[in-house]
Amino acid sequence: MRENITSGAEMRPTQLLQGQVALITGASRGIGAATARLFARHGAAVAVNYHANAERAREVVASIEAEGGRALAVQASVDNPAQLLEMVKVVEQQLGSIDTLVMNATAVPDNSALFGSFLESNWDVYQDVVLGELVGIYHPARVLAPLMIERKRGNLIAVSSLIARRTPPGSGAHAAGKASVEALMKVLAGELGPHGIRANVVAPGLTETEASTEVTPERLQQVGATLPLRRIGQPEDIAGAILLLATDQASYLTGNYLAVGGGSYLP
Repeated sequence: MRENITSGAEMRPTQLLQGQVALITGASRGIGAATARLFARHGAAVAVNYHANAERAREVVASIEAEGGRALAVQASVDNPAQLLEMVKVVEQQLGSIDTLVMNATAVPDNSALFGSFLESNWDVYQDVVLGELVGIYHPARVLAPLMIERKRGNLIAVSSLIARRTPPGSGAHAAGKASVEALMKVLAGELGPHGIRANVVAPGLTETEASTEVTPERLQQVGATLPLRRIGQPEDIAGAILLLATDQASYLTGNYLAVGGGSYLP
């Protein structure tokens, strides 16, 4: 039998994003951090955006640099256009022109308000959630789209949630917020497509992150057992889907909705 001997260089994964620059909002933890690491492994220079936790963002950058990648931690709140403008300037000065914007962060002031009975809710809570979800797309895209139009290229990827399609009881505010995200991304696909800019949505199902700590491990296991793939999603699963949409091989995909829930949503 012929022995299969492969050099270290040949064993490395294909560099699907070689030469690209990506900005990922909310990248200090969870899905954002996993996406930053995966993009860097595929050759992208990555801007790791954070709102408040500089230490966690620096840890993500350090892990990327330890593997030979390029990364930069940059602070900005997605509901602050002035901070976003300054962040984009810093990223483009230090890493180069941004090719891909992954919009993963929201500005929901209280995550505990995402779920709750409609009859026990009030408009202020709904408004905070819906606008908090939407602003995480509107301002980052509004800041970066004009630059992408000038270059006649760009890639916008929004992280939504299957909650907007599955709409279980008690999910009214969260589902409405994510539905607004999806609607805006469809509009952006139509308006920005003639300028060479793509706009797509990745919608995770229940994913085991710090944001899901209110769900017990036992409940996660129970839910996972009901899915076709028989497990709960991990941040790396969602990062893989985002990577697919960021590659040149997906250059004819825009206005798409990619459900990433292990089969929990079968339209």
